[in-house]
Amino acid sequence: MPRFKLLIEYHGTPFVGWQRQDNGISVQGALEAAIFRFCGVETTITAAGRTDAGVHATGQVIHFDLDRDISALRVQGALNYHLKPHPIAVRAVEIVADDFHARFSAIGRSYLYRIVNRRAPVAIERERVWWVAMPLDVDAMNEAAQYLVGRHDFTSFRAAACQAQSPDKTLDLLQVGRNDEEIRIVAQARSFLHHQVRNMVGTLKLVGEGKWSPERVKTALAARDRAAAGPTAPPDGLYLTKVMYGAER
Repeated sequence: MPRFKLLIEYHGTPFVGWQRQDNGISVQGALEAAIFRFCGVETTITAAGRTDAGVHATGQVIHFDLDRDISALRVQGALNYHLKPHPIAVRAVEIVADDFHARFSAIGRSYLYRIVNRRAPVAIERERVWWVAMPLDVDAMNEAAQYLVGRHDFTSFRAAACQAQSPDKTLDLLQVGRNDEEIRIVAQARSFLHHQVRNMVGTLKLVGEGKWSPERVKTALAARDRAAAGPTAPPDGLYLTKVMYGAER
């Protein structure tokens, strides 16, 4: 029974999130339905990470098994056909070893958060970025971000509904930079807590606005209290960009 590894991208706005739910269309549900329409097999797919409603992906990885001999190229073409009109694209497919697991074999994940920082609202990039009209100090945001890099108890940046057994995570990278009107925040770690990236971004925005000093982020982290950190940034600007396996990290 071959195991297929898929690299996919999707626009998260129309979906209730990655995970299959009863209250709307999910990315997982759309993919599983496309597999069934392609070959008549009901299967459960596994993703490297669950994304919330409205969150996008350019580098999500999934795997599933099929009890038949089908080429990777045929799987890619058939799924892209049957996924229409959903904003989901299968970028690549390969047959992998039976012990490959999209989630548990991953050794790193990278997220990008995009902020358009200008007075005029966004039109073309609507639902793909967080529009912030007030000028943001990117240097101060990046200085504050470095207090979060390393291994810490991230309770202050953890959603109340987070199901992780421990709030301890190692953040390998948190970098804030600007390219003209766009501020890009890159976060990389082996794994993240629920809403961790969005909560960190919401906190860094307070620093960029001058409402917080960079050092206050360190204080918020040490408090181990969600109420001590900033608000949760909206899902629109968040992208899962890469999942790393083996030597990729």
